[in-house]
Amino acid sequence: MADQHYAQFQSRPHYSSPTPRSHQMVKAATAVTAGGSLLVLSGLTLAATVIALTLATPLLVIFSPVLVPAAIAMFMLAGGFLASGGFGVAALSVLSWIYKYMTGKHPVGADQLDTVRTKLASKARDMKDRVDHNVSVAQSS
Repeated sequence: MADQHYAQFQSRPHYSSPTPRSHQMVKAATAVTAGGSLLVLSGLTLAATVIALTLATPLLVIFSPVLVPAAIAMFMLAGGFLASGGFGVAALSVLSWIYKYMTGKHPVGADQLDTVRTKLASKARDMKDRVDHNVSVAQSS
């Protein structure tokens, strides 16, 4: 039985052929070239950054009394514009929701608003009745 299994295994055709050695060499050469080029580019970038920082450090020290307040002012200005834009978008979305609600288009959350409105109205009615009752009890005493 083992011989039959071995014979079937031997008679099967072998479908996967090894890739040619020249194809593997081209892949390796391309990978080495690309990797080496990127490594050289990385080294040049690091060297340029160090040189630029070395040249800019005295200027940064000289102009720091001007640059730090300017950076703070720019940060506050950008923050103000972002906050203003955010508040504007929020206001427009609220106005859009109110418009949809008033025109009967049933925006998201309208059911919750109606439920809260009815609960508040019933509580206000209960408080009014309670106050009227207390006033009448106080006047009759």
